[in-house]
Amino acid sequence: MSEVERTPRFVPPLDEGFRPLVLRNRAFRADVAASGVAAPLVIALERSDGTCSRYDTQVFPASSPEFPRSLAYVERLVKSLLWARGGWKVTIGGSPEIGAALQGAYAPGGARAFDAQIMGRIYERAFTVVSCDIADVPAAAESTVALGGHLDGCRIGVDLGASDRKVAAVIDGEAVYSEEVVWDPRPRTDPQFHFDEIMTAIRTAAAYLPRVDAVGVSSAGVYINNLIRVASLFRGVPDALFETRVKRLFFEIQQALGGIPLVVVNDGEVTALAGAMSLDDTAVIGVAMGSSEAAGYVTPEGALTNWLNELAFVPIDANPAAPADEWSGDIGCGVQYLSQQCVGRLIPASGLPVEMTLGLPERLKAVQALMAAGDERAIPLYRTIGVYLGYALAHYADFYAIRHGLILGRVTSGEGGAIILEQAKQVLAEEFPDLGAITLALPDEASRRVGQAIAAASLPALAKEVV
Repeated sequence: MSEVERTPRFVPPLDEGFRPLVLRNRAFRADVAASGVAAPLVIALERSDGTCSRYDTQVFPASSPEFPRSLAYVERLVKSLLWARGGWKVTIGGSPEIGAALQGAYAPGGARAFDAQIMGRIYERAFTVVSCDIADVPAAAESTVALGGHLDGCRIGVDLGASDRKVAAVIDGEAVYSEEVVWDPRPRTDPQFHFDEIMTAIRTAAAYLPRVDAVGVSSAGVYINNLIRVASLFRGVPDALFETRVKRLFFEIQQALGGIPLVVVNDGEVTALAGAMSLDDTAVIGVAMGSSEAAGYVTPEGALTNWLNELAFVPIDANPAAPADEWSGDIGCGVQYLSQQCVGRLIPASGLPVEMTLGLPERLKAVQALMAAGDERAIPLYRTIGVYLGYALAHYADFYAIRHGLILGRVTSGEGGAIILEQAKQVLAEEFPDLGAITLALPDEASRRVGQAIAAASLPALAKEVV
């Protein structure tokens, strides 16, 4: 059996076909290094603010009979980089053949047309793939921003997920009130619904404060300077209405609140921020397993980046029969492995008596109730997710310097969260000792459910000293 076909050391109990992309990538790189014909390849991703990420690797050249493996490797690598780092322009240095293949994949009607469309929308530039000599690849130009960790004053934190919204009222860093409300914003076509629900959450929390000095919002989607660029919460809103009403929705909310400081950030970033705050350390990747997979990153220097960190779209499974993401249509992406969508997908294989006509949040609740009641059929389901998580984190370590991982979200609630965490730790320790001692943490139950709302409250700096 060749390395490219090797099964993982840890096989998910309910998904024997799982083939971790990280293992395939490692096998490919090892084979290239040993071939004697390794050709350098450089990938650059440019963003509309002038920043640029750069990734150096090696491939089999076009003259090699192994070149098809190079195409497969780089296609998945570029997809991973795009959703981890972001960019409207991808430059491929060193292989015009690979560049041409990617141009076709990201062209209208191509296999990655969805990704090209979304990146163009995020960065408001036509998505482009170009080829050049390695010497002409743009240099890396990264930027970071210090955000969050502000605990002074009376604050409100809001966490907007696709199946529930959470809010916390915080005074000088201590939560005095929190609540969690089920909602379903995705099919709603009128953004007035979203505005009213968010304002209701804020006003509910405000009743527990003597005043409101600032509001921080954690929300699924891509946000740049409080502008909504892409967000699954608004998928039902027609494009024209998105542009005229949704894009500046949080400016409208801020105005309704009297212009107090308000910051909205991707929920994954707030997950990572919550981890850095609770661990009192940096180099933290946060993964929230809720209605989708949210992720964020705090650098070794303790800052946030302008990277996308939309790891729900990053592929982690190389199995050609892997499940497809219902939004992008691509297979093997994180959303189908590290979210309540994964729980719903695994229920039939588990044998748990859960009615599949229920919505995904209700199916997850049913699994959690069966786990709490001692139904051992739930254990393999949680172990399967733990295996996924371990291999996914090893894959993410190709793009992030990681010392700590913080794992939270609705899927981790209850006894199953500990099973997920321990299984992921075992995968990392035994399959990837070269990664060092990445520590994984699972917050307490309350923090898992409303911790992001509390961390979100720390996002804005106050405009003036509060007395």
